[in-house]
Amino acid sequence: MSEPKKLFIKTYGCQMNVYDSERMVEALGGNGYVEVDSPEQADMVLLNTCHIREKAAEKVYSELGRLKLIKDERPDLKIGVAGCVAQAEGQEIMARAPVVDLVVGPQSYHRLPEMEKAIQKGEKPVDTDFPEEDKFEHLNKRARTLRGPTAFLTVQEGCDKFCAFCVVPYTRGAEVSRPKDRIVREAQELVDAGVREITLLGQNVNAYHGHEKGLAGLIWELAEIDGLDRIRFTTSHPNDMDDALVDAFGTCEKLMPYLHLPVQSGSDKILKAMNRKHTRDQYFHLIDRIRAKRPDLLLTSDFIVGFPGETDQDFEDTMDLVRRVEFGASFTFKYSTRPGTPAAEKPQLPDDVANERLYALQALITKQQRAAQDSMVGREVEVLFEKKGRLPGQIVGKSNYLHAVHAVGPESDIGQIRRVKIVESGPNSLAGVLV
Repeated sequence: MSEPKKLFIKTYGCQMNVYDSERMVEALGGNGYVEVDSPEQADMVLLNTCHIREKAAEKVYSELGRLKLIKDERPDLKIGVAGCVAQAEGQEIMARAPVVDLVVGPQSYHRLPEMEKAIQKGEKPVDTDFPEEDKFEHLNKRARTLRGPTAFLTVQEGCDKFCAFCVVPYTRGAEVSRPKDRIVREAQELVDAGVREITLLGQNVNAYHGHEKGLAGLIWELAEIDGLDRIRFTTSHPNDMDDALVDAFGTCEKLMPYLHLPVQSGSDKILKAMNRKHTRDQYFHLIDRIRAKRPDLLLTSDFIVGFPGETDQDFEDTMDLVRRVEFGASFTFKYSTRPGTPAAEKPQLPDDVANERLYALQALITKQQRAAQDSMVGREVEVLFEKKGRLPGQIVGKSNYLHAVHAVGPESDIGQIRRVKIVESGPNSLAGVLV
């Protein structure tokens, strides 16, 4: 019996890339590949790339330079670039990095088995199409091997919003929703493999329309699965937060009290320049409605500072929005140009101005995050334990609010939801005792 071939995937960026990497492993499993922990062990290395942040492509080329050193020693090593940088740069990657054997975009990775066979024949395939067929239907069924208690599940891809700073519509394509029956089937497969919490993923997940009642309808249908105890979703657009989804936060027990709802700026002028198609007041009103349904909701967001044309007053409007909403945490970024997007053509702010604003916003967000965590001390929460901690006897998991929580407990509690009293708030996690 021949030895299995070994595959190493390095994943950049968002949770959707994490999900895609899992499916790539499954796709190549049919060609005899098993996953390993380092490129040095591998017969094939795939870089699953992200194109959202500044210098994303350059980071990929730097990694390819490191992989070339391995390939110089082992010429049979196969190297592939997948994901959004692959979609955006395609043939340029092959021209600039001859060490690469294949390039595949995020909508075409179901074709990896055929591409791998082409490599064995000496070809260097590039596939950055937006194929008409549903890639998910061409992938293997989810493996029934036992897995951790949490999982991502992609339900929607692409975006039609065309925010002025974003490359997603160009690298992931138009909004496409997977049919509900296929999602429910995959969710059941995950639960059968030991999963108890599923996070539904989409570039604009609350624009999901594969169920006649939208994302809320899908959540309610998934809530019927016995053994699925928790449901989350990310990431959302304020304009697609319909009444049914708002109501679900108050009525669906399996929908967790956590919401990531990017606003990007607190200035109406900048929101318009970003093509966000909502105002700060509309965002305030939406948050008020959701919190009326679920007062204990932990809310997080995304912010970009230093967007072209942002004045001191525009930035102060953002700071004011953050103070008024009081987020449990947020991601903050300094604007960086993405080639091909409308904002890239506008005059850019000086780096020192953007940096100063980023530091000020980060300080405020950090203060709010700390306050949110400190407020948990003395409370009891439900924790889904996922793994062993670094200390003897310690187990680690996530609360219903997505806080990382560690406690002393038996390994048999891994994969279980236990009630925990929070006794201490640390910089990035909470300490608790089992109740």
